[in-house]
Amino acid sequence: MKTRIVVMAAGKGTRMNSEKAKVLIPLKGKPVISCLLESIEKSGVDPRPVVIVGYQAEEVKKVLGDRYEYALQEEQLGTGHAVSCAQDAVGKGVNNVIVLNGDVPLVKPETIKKLKESHDSSNSPITIMTIEVEDYDGWRESFYGFGRIVRDSSGKIDAIIEKKDASEKQLEIKEVNPALYCFNNDWLWENLSRIKNENAVHEYYVTDLVHIAIEEGYAINSLPADPLECVGINTPEDFKLAERLISDNPNS
Repeated sequence: MKTRIVVMAAGKGTRMNSEKAKVLIPLKGKPVISCLLESIEKSGVDPRPVVIVGYQAEEVKKVLGDRYEYALQEEQLGTGHAVSCAQDAVGKGVNNVIVLNGDVPLVKPETIKKLKESHDSSNSPITIMTIEVEDYDGWRESFYGFGRIVRDSSGKIDAIIEKKDASEKQLEIKEVNPALYCFNNDWLWENLSRIKNENAVHEYYVTDLVHIAIEEGYAINSLPADPLECVGINTPEDFKLAERLISDNPNS
């Protein structure tokens, strides 16, 4: 099955206290996003992924070069809106679309392949990877800001609740969303327009597609990911942690 990969890289990253676009901040000598793009290349899933640009779009394209397709998100209206901007760049004749965040540099090629293969063999329009942590202390503190995976009594995913919208009880959940998704191509583009921005920050969440799929009677396919691969760079502390993890795993 033909799978395209979309990498979200439009945000500024205000918490990094840098004028440079977050995905261009050097991590061990190369831009943060380049670490993920190298893993995508090694995975063999998509030889020319789509990079969604926004803040400092021309600079991002200049640094990354012509090895990628580009889509422009002119306004930062959320992850669901970002993905919708990539439809034309993804093109025709595609079966599935993997969506990743450009500020998660430690994802391994094997993990991307595993996500694709799991989705190819499922009957769900959505496959997500999740991580479980024992607590939110120490190096796991950054995961506290991730969306919570809510499951029903049978263990099926019932919802993904963003941290800003979560209740105190939901914030106690230790299974979280690292934003590693695979969607059926046709289903994705048909349903993105149904997303609403009725949430704490008035943004269009790509995770709302989970709610739509469940309403349609689908079970969400999921598989576990290694938390060490899912450290996102949102703060200077996250950046230091990623540097340490790369130093500990120089071949990752």
